[in-house]
Amino acid sequence: MWRKIKRFIRTFFRKSRRIDDEPINKVSLILIIIMDIFILSNVFMGLNDIGNWYISPSQSHPCYSPWQSYRNDTNENKQYAVLTENRYDYRYNPDLTLRENYQNIDDDHLGSVSSICYRYASSFDAVQIPEFTTRVNDISSKESAIASVEAENRTIRQQYDSTLLEEIAGQPEDLSINQVRAQEARQTLEENNARIATLNDEIATLKEEIFALPAVQEFFSLLDSDSEFNSLENSFDRASFWYPSIQIIFQVLFLAPLIAIAAWLHLKADNEGNGQLALITWHLLVIFSIPLIIKIFQFLQVGALLSIVVDIVAVLFTGLLFVIAYLYIFIIPLITFALVKLTQKVIFNTKNQASKRIEQSKCLRCAKKLPPNSLYCPHCGYYQYQECHNCGDLTYKHLGYCINCGASQEQPQTNP
Repeated sequence: MWRKIKRFIRTFFRKSRRIDDEPINKVSLILIIIMDIFILSNVFMGLNDIGNWYISPSQSHPCYSPWQSYRNDTNENKQYAVLTENRYDYRYNPDLTLRENYQNIDDDHLGSVSSICYRYASSFDAVQIPEFTTRVNDISSKESAIASVEAENRTIRQQYDSTLLEEIAGQPEDLSINQVRAQEARQTLEENNARIATLNDEIATLKEEIFALPAVQEFFSLLDSDSEFNSLENSFDRASFWYPSIQIIFQVLFLAPLIAIAAWLHLKADNEGNGQLALITWHLLVIFSIPLIIKIFQFLQVGALLSIVVDIVAVLFTGLLFVIAYLYIFIIPLITFALVKLTQKVIFNTKNQASKRIEQSKCLRCAKKLPPNSLYCPHCGYYQYQECHNCGDLTYKHLGYCINCGASQEQPQTNP
């Protein structure tokens, strides 16, 4: 196993830095590295875009967050807050209705928004009538007035304390640094507090009128429905369970055609002896394979597969989840070995490459055309034959069987 991995690494670096078994110059190597960095960055950008194409759990359930916050909120003002506060986990357009905003999420992604959230949006939009918005605006103006009066009170209290000290000390009024006397300050504070109390009573009345509106009562009837929320929560949990796996599948589908095209072009260039194209396509193949390997290991760490493994371990080992670490320690090297072996068969298969070059009368090393009956390549000097261990005649290197007696050539040979 380790011998195959070492041979794979050695071949990997040789193919990455050579053209027709000749080292490439430093300028060309720098240009290729720049190309690799540029393409790799674009590959990851594409992976991010296609990963976000499928609708996420928060996008398919945009009403879940505000609904859950409402149910968990213990503040007595939570009903008014859910009607007026903006709690959005997506790009919200205030010029559109809530349902239209949800529809935009649908249009921009693969997948759809939950039907329960559409009912939530329709019920919320039904509340936005003049009787509601007028009262909300009145409440906002009264709350602003209260804030202004409270700010005035804070200023007066500061001056009141200072004025009181001046009066105790017997300082003349014309030398005072404050604008109000203690008696006047106390009277103004009492008037302001009475005004604040009146405004709060008016706000409470307006809120009662809002909560009495039929559309508002229907909206809160939906929010207070345990069956509706539980159905939404179950749907959100299912979406959250599958989303990482679906996201990785889409990203692998994005990489698959790139890897297939790069592999096909590389094998074609290698067989035809096009060293420059073989080098470029080899680098492309490596660049496209790096994210694929990352995604394979991500799939082993997140999503449905991990949850299934955790469930099995929980049943078999009564919750000893550290067993999962042991499983990964053994499984990941096996997967790595399988990938190396697959790559050896597809990309580094010397026998297949040699067979095709012999059929086309090309050099086994540089893939250039050979004169008839050539023992050595006139282009690179490579010796094309080896001695058969069975019959002793010359047979082609890298083939499985002798061309004269048909004996297997698998065992180590001593080349002349």
